[in-house]
Amino acid sequence: MAVESGLGGDVRFDRAELDRILRIYGRMVAAGEWRDYAIDFLSEVAVFSIFRRSSELPLFRIEKRPKLRQRQGQYAVIGSGGHVLKRGHDLGQVLRILDRKLIKALA
Repeated sequence: MAVESGLGGDVRFDRAELDRILRIYGRMVAAGEWRDYAIDFLSEVAVFSIFRRSSELPLFRIEKRPKLRQRQGQYAVIGSGGHVLKRGHDLGQVLRILDRKLIKALA
């Protein structure tokens, strides 16, 4: 898998990664749990931040750090307190932690 980088060497999510992230985001918006998001492309990390309200701190951050690809895995979901909820090599597996949040929201 190639490292996605944009102009200036920034790390980026590719189309398939964004599709997976936005699919979960859309379901949580439909459930009334999330309302806003932000995407940041930095030199070593791409971050998709999820907000309940845009004036608050993010509830979750989905990060892609290609430098960790050979070690812990390049994908991580980080909670509002800054603790890593799930890290791994496969984005789909990492995003499953958010699917559990969706099930709780619908229950």
